Amino acid sequence: MVRIRLKRTGTRNAVCFRVVVMDQRSSRDGKAIEEVGFYNPRSKEEKIDLARIDYWAGVGAELSETVKDIVDRARTGVVLKDRVRPANISKKAKAKAAAEAEAKAAAEAAEAPAEA
Repeated sequence: MVRIRLKRTGTRNAVCFRVVVMDQRSSRDGKAIEEVGFYNPRSKEEKIDLARIDYWAGVGAELSETVKDIVDRARTGVVLKDRVRPANISKKAKAKAAAEAEAKAAAEAAEAPAEA
């Protein structure tokens, strides 16, 4: 069975990945059939050849979960740098979001009995 998955490259503290087509039984860093992309989690850089991904998927290759996410982002045009991660949100912003959620829930609860 052929899979499209990540192959680790780079050094210990500067990891990069190649998106490759490999036999499922081969080791993570083993010989690849074809390299179809690149992913750098540190700089959030992603490059992928969607035509080759479509070809290999059409021939029966399975995509790993991470590669599926990368392909979905490439198809929709979402840039990973623009995404806000919950770990990067300050305590003040978290508190503000929680207060807004509570206020919205209270407003919906107040409207629910009036409509019924």
